[in-house]
Amino acid sequence: MTFVLGGGCFWCLDAVYQKTQGVTEVVSGYTGGHDPEPNYDSVCSGITGHAEVVAVTFDETVVPVEVIFGIFFASHDPTTLNRQGYDVGTQYRSSMFYQDAEQKELFERAIERHQEDWANPIVTEVVRLPRFYVAEEYHQNFYAKHPEQGYCQVIINPKLAKARKYYAEWLMA
Repeated sequence: MTFVLGGGCFWCLDAVYQKTQGVTEVVSGYTGGHDPEPNYDSVCSGITGHAEVVAVTFDETVVPVEVIFGIFFASHDPTTLNRQGYDVGTQYRSSMFYQDAEQKELFERAIERHQEDWANPIVTEVVRLPRFYVAEEYHQNFYAKHPEQGYCQVIINPKLAKARKYYAEWLMA
């Protein structure tokens, strides 16, 4: 099964899901906008309407769907509109892009279940997946390639620590 999820900068979700047992592939990309040829610079400018997302493919016989959702909600703040920490703009929105009616229902139920974990309302958008654009190669598996980079140290490491706090049994070292 594949979920397309946005939770701020795609490097963060990529880092956590790359370490999740049962996840067979994580692809960073862009979706949800109007530009037919998005790239990192144009998406970061905020003018394309696209969100930074990851396509997470996983084996449900190894990792339950609820763990995938739990990691998603633990790895970003789904209550801040168009913002994750210092990253501000619609490209950083909390989003779930469904591929069919069954996935839409799964996403909506997940939001309802996880609302109790947050004092403020979850603002995660649930919308049909339009075309998914694969991000440039240097964005794929960014954390594993650049763990010493400042953004990885200051932003991603705390998110990994938080995910590990709640989902340690599912995360590889």
